[in-house]
Amino acid sequence: MISNTLSEKDLNLDIWREQYQDIFSQQKRYRNKLAIIGVVIVLFYVFFFQQFGVSQQMFIDGSQQLMRYFSNMFIWKDFANWPFSYYYSQILVTLAIVFGGTITASLVALPLSFFASRNIMKGPFAIVAFAMRKLFDVLRGIDMAIWGMIFVRAIGMGPLAGILAIFIQDLGLLGRLFAEGHEAADEKPSRGLTALGAQGLQKHRFGIFTQSFPTFLALSLYQIESNTRSAAVLGFVGAGGIGLVYAENMRLWNWDVVTFITLNLVVIVMVMDMISSKLRQKYIVGEDVPLFERKKV
Repeated sequence: MISNTLSEKDLNLDIWREQYQDIFSQQKRYRNKLAIIGVVIVLFYVFFFQQFGVSQQMFIDGSQQLMRYFSNMFIWKDFANWPFSYYYSQILVTLAIVFGGTITASLVALPLSFFASRNIMKGPFAIVAFAMRKLFDVLRGIDMAIWGMIFVRAIGMGPLAGILAIFIQDLGLLGRLFAEGHEAADEKPSRGLTALGAQGLQKHRFGIFTQSFPTFLALSLYQIESNTRSAAVLGFVGAGGIGLVYAENMRLWNWDVVTFITLNLVVIVMVMDMISSKLRQKYIVGEDVPLFERKKV
């Protein structure tokens, strides 16, 4: 019985292949492409390890050393005598750098993003949108750590250099993303406002920004979370914050302190994610508004 059923299925499959040759040929080409991509990925790894001298023994030694690091991370020695006030003060400095740089970048990028939107800067003003987009590409094309080193050399070590580094990079990133949000807005509300005699700024405010506001809020909140993780690197280049504590303790092989600070940052990011989720729920998804009900007398 089972063999008869299998033979009937094979027969039906052969019939389908004859009837739908194009579909089965596309499926075959798709499988061949996946196989080629898989072979290319494997060859890349083989080439990488051979070309850059990563031998098997080096990989084994590095893995063993990494395991020793992990074992030292979770053995906290003399925990009661750690300078907790210093650690948490630097964490607060890092948060101040993050909020100062990100919020300032969001507020500055918002008006500039309208100049980079191709659905707003039309006709002879299209060159303005092109220039603003290229400016945003330059600003976000340079890593935050590089900007940090530039500002440390220019104005000296300290939190101000970190704020400027976050501000410049986020200005390019958020400006471009805000512009994309404006361009994705529906043009029908703007046309309706034009028919009502609205001015240019009124159309941009009520016809475009009303639609792109969820993008503006979501991207700004996400960037605050992301910069909290990334700002620790700024301390390595002298831009202030908890990164300096990271660098000092890594240099002294105090991996237990590194783990403690990392766990604190993870908790902070989780709390910030909860807060941003509530804000997104309130201002993007919206809240239930009770309908008007006339009270019975």
